[in-house]
Order: sequence, then structure tokens, then C-alpha cells
Amino acid sequence: MFKYLPLLWSNLQRKRVRTTLTLASIVIAFLLFGLLMTMRAALTGGADLAGVDRLMTIHKISLIQALPASYLNRIRSVEGVKIATSQDWFGGIYQEDRNQVPTFAVEPELFFQVYPEYVLPPDQKAAWIADRGGIIVGKDVAARFGWKVGQKIALRSNIYTNQNGTSAWDFNVSGIFTAGNADNSSIYFHYEYFNESRTQGKDSIGYVVMRINDPDRAPQVAAQVDALFANSSTETKTSTEKAFIQGFANQLGNIGKLITAIASAVFFTMLLVSANTMGQSIRERINEIGVMKTLGFSNATVTMLVLGEALLITALGGFIGLALATALSGVIAEVAQQFFPALGMPSGAWSLGAVLIVVLGTLSAALPCWQAFQLRIVDALRKG
Repeated sequence: MFKYLPLLWSNLQRKRVRTTLTLASIVIAFLLFGLLMTMRAALTGGADLAGVDRLMTIHKISLIQALPASYLNRIRSVEGVKIATSQDWFGGIYQEDRNQVPTFAVEPELFFQVYPEYVLPPDQKAAWIADRGGIIVGKDVAARFGWKVGQKIALRSNIYTNQNGTSAWDFNVSGIFTAGNADNSSIYFHYEYFNESRTQGKDSIGYVVMRINDPDRAPQVAAQVDALFANSSTETKTSTEKAFIQGFANQLGNIGKLITAIASAVFFTMLLVSANTMGQSIRERINEIGVMKTLGFSNATVTMLVLGEALLITALGGFIGLALATALSGVIAEVAQQFFPALGMPSGAWSLGAVLIVVLGTLSAALPCWQAFQLRIVDALRKG
């Protein structure tokens, strides 16, 4: 088949305007596909990185409702719970409103036991634990703002005010952590400093994150935790970290179905355009097909040439579109890093894109291939 590539390329250049417009429709279709996959990964990708042995306990009504701090010790007593710690959403704004950074109040001594994937140099870890006003920042945050270890910064909270009556909180950068493919765009600081300084919600916690001994027993452990607080004034809801993240994303709607619906509409339109182009191209070359068969080209060879032409233009447009989506997702990631820390086109999009190229290219050529296969030499020459 490769020896016929010059012939296939020559056929595509016969009607350059038509080929260009068809190619453009394919490029746009795969560009949109790549961007949709990027957005899907940004909204749900955290669930794929979630710890299989981590559970999260929140207020049964809503995540924004606080839990009594006393719940934490009771959860730690549940059989199967290895370690449990609290987290509180602080907000986090640096200098300007557009510089929003996810910031959490945590228990430093327990944080790394619950999140072993977060790596911090030992000296920086010790400095953070010892400094009640210290924070650790993700490497992406540090790079974004040019922060260095030992630097003093001020963050504003869009939720809490401190004892000075302002929303500005002073911190010392104790360390810069890395978290592999996980979130490198967050900030963590001492819960004790947070609890003592805030003017509302004292002695409460936002939610509980725990690691369990046996991930296979996650449903049973979750049920035990929630049973502790059943029929109380503050009931809880416990789920796996993956289910929690997925549920949070689903508040925007069923992301998977939405992406599938949009992509299906885009590719269906592209398929109509490609099929029309291939059908028209074959009708214009009926006489040539008859001559080729007269010269000894078999029905199978002619059919494969028609299919190869469709696959060539689809592959060309598909890979251009996916390449543009990859480049564009990188640009968007820099702009929206504070909102989507894990933004980027997933590698699986290329694999799925390659499959779609073959499927869509084959479908667009299905009818023309059948016509070329059935065409008799006498009929072809007569029509020519």
C-alpha cells in the first residue's frame, strides 16, 4: 500500500480547495476532541490519582458545613482506620484577586502520613513542623510567584478574618514540596495557627481524611464511621477519596456523557463532510477507475486505494488537530493553573484519537469503496 502513497497524494491535490476545506473540518473536529478530553481530565483527573486507601468524611448536608473537632478522635478509634487528620479550606489569595491558590489548614505531623506522595526535604519538613506560622507550597506555586524558602508572604482569605480584624494572614515559606503527578499547586499551613487566629468557627474542622488498613474494607469502615454520628445534630457522610472527587466534579453534570455527546455531534458532522468529499471524488473518477481495472488492477486493489485515500486525509487532519490541542492545552494550563492544577491533554487522548481516525476514515469511505468494488469496466468506460 505504501508504494501507492504518491498516487493517493496526487488524487487529494486534484481539487485543492475541496481537499483543504475537508482537511480543515477534520482538524477542527480533532482539535475540539483534544480540548474536550483535556477539560474532562482537568475536572475528573484527580479521581484517577486518588489514594485507594484513603477515605473522606464530610458533613452529611454539605462540604461547606463544619464538623466538631471532637469527631476526629472518635474516627481514629474506629477499627481499620490507620491514621486520620483534619483539613480546612482557607481560600487563599496572593496580592490580587486573580491570584487564587488552593490553601488548606492541616495537622503537619500527620499530613505526610496521610499523603505519602507529597515529598519535602527533611530539613524543610522539620522547619515547617516547628514554625506555627510556616507554610509549605507546591513547586508550581513557588515557580509561579518566585517564592523561596524563608520568604515571608501574606495571603488573604475570602472566608475568614483573623484577630486583627483583617483577612490578611502572614506566613513564612518553610518548604517547597513535590507531589509527582498529583497537585503541586496548593498551600498547606498549621491548623493550630488557623484555629487560634480565626474569629469564627473555632474548634471545628472542615472534613476528615483518613488512611485505612485494608482498601477492600472501605465500605465497611465508612459505614462504621457514619454510624458513630447517626441521629446526631451533625451527621456525616464518608466515602472513598476517589468517589468524593468524582462526586464533586459531577456537581457540574455528568462530565463523561457531556463530553461524549459533544464529541459525537462534532465527529458526525465531520463524517458527513468527509463522506461527501470521497463520494464526489469517486464519481468524478469513474472513467479512471475503469481504465485502472482494464490495466489489471483488481477490485480489491482499487477498493483499498479508495480506502487509503480516505484514511490519508483523515489521519493528516486528525494528527494536526491533536497536535494543536496538545499545544493549546499547554497554553491554557499556564493561564488557568490556579483553577485546574492538573490541566493538560491526557496521553490516552492520542490513543483514542488514533482509533477514531481509523474508524471515521473507514466509515467515510465505506460507500465509495463499495461503489468502486462493484463498478464494471464497461459501465465505467461508458460513463466516462
